[in-house]
Amino acid sequence: MRILHIDASASNAETSHTRRLSSELVERLKADHADATVAYRDLVADQLPHVDMTIRRAWLPENADDPTLTETRGRSRTLVEELKAADVLVIGSPMYNFTVPSTLKAWIDHVAIAGQTFSYTAEGPRGLLAGKAYLVLSSGGIYSQGLFAGNDHLATYLDAILRFLGISDIETIRAEGIAYGPEQDQAAMRSASEQISSISMAA
Repeated sequence: MRILHIDASASNAETSHTRRLSSELVERLKADHADATVAYRDLVADQLPHVDMTIRRAWLPENADDPTLTETRGRSRTLVEELKAADVLVIGSPMYNFTVPSTLKAWIDHVAIAGQTFSYTAEGPRGLLAGKAYLVLSSGGIYSQGLFAGNDHLATYLDAILRFLGISDIETIRAEGIAYGPEQDQAAMRSASEQISSISMAA
């Protein structure tokens, strides 16, 4: 089993909820699958540039030998092939201003490539990926339900883009309300850890 582990939190491993939880999940998966290998991307330590139209030109067959596009094409191709090779995708991401961190959006923009991870057909777009995805998410407030559920553009966006790319087997692990005080913070982390324990065996 090949695992691709993505971390997008700007906080370090000691203070980040999603870094701790996503690592916990990966360790459980590795323990459950002796043959597991892990490719790891820290999108904060190794930030990707925001994309522009260069990336589109870089993937066009007629530009395959254009030396000015070599770096862009190589970077995107590496990320795409890494994602294609994964049987399990683990994304650890906090909610920043109701949505994904810009570092994670940049990664998505590098891998959501027509003809590579999705295609356009006469019936509409079709995802070209498969496999399992775990979304390990944290937020200061509670957005999975209740008054502010409409403000969740983190879980809903990630779920939508992964399904667009063909990954429909998605499980979401949340640590919510972590800004509501130490007791809620600890309860949220405990609940997320329990969820990890209950689902990782089935991966």
